[in-house]
Amino acid sequence: MKRTLLLVTLAGLLAACSDAAADKKNPVVVMETSMGTIKIELAADKAPITVKNFLSYVDDKFYDGTIFHRVMGTPGSDKDFMIQGGGLEPGLKEEKKTKDPIKNEADNGLSNKKYTIAMARKPDPESATAQFFINVADNDFLDHKDKTRSGYGYCVFGKVIEGMAVVDKIKMVDVHDVQVGDRDYQKVPVKDVIIKSVRRADK
Repeated sequence: MKRTLLLVTLAGLLAACSDAAADKKNPVVVMETSMGTIKIELAADKAPITVKNFLSYVDDKFYDGTIFHRVMGTPGSDKDFMIQGGGLEPGLKEEKKTKDPIKNEADNGLSNKKYTIAMARKPDPESATAQFFINVADNDFLDHKDKTRSGYGYCVFGKVIEGMAVVDKIKMVDVHDVQVGDRDYQKVPVKDVIIKSVRRADK
């Protein structure tokens, strides 16, 4: 009887540990683009504020129909760099309305290595909202160095785990510079690369 109770207790503990591990598992999102599917694991353990913010936009379907509006990995670029999206729609008329900026978690120990995803922002370190970029090269110079305005860096909050070939296809599209009204956009794909949707993989 005691042996049976012990086994039941152990089984319960193992199940609880398994549930806890599942709860702590980093979320994954699936990004459907006009050039293929990209699957991204989000580092909720390292960048909890950034991941929560990103998922809030995902759940709002904010990214649906936006484009990769800046691609710096083509033969016409200075070097392989990144592909940026998440805030503009075809036509580049205006940026989509976003939520408030979030804390910059660039000091989380994650590096801007190839195929990682990081938050785009303005010169102000605490200005990131919805836009992101996927590194298409090792861009260590974007990493956190210190708390100064120039050294704060760009927060990595995940990595591509499937669809690297799609990222590589996107980085090779033809680009040009575009002026819309009084705004200049550099390295814009000649043919729109559309983010059709971004969804949690478990939904």
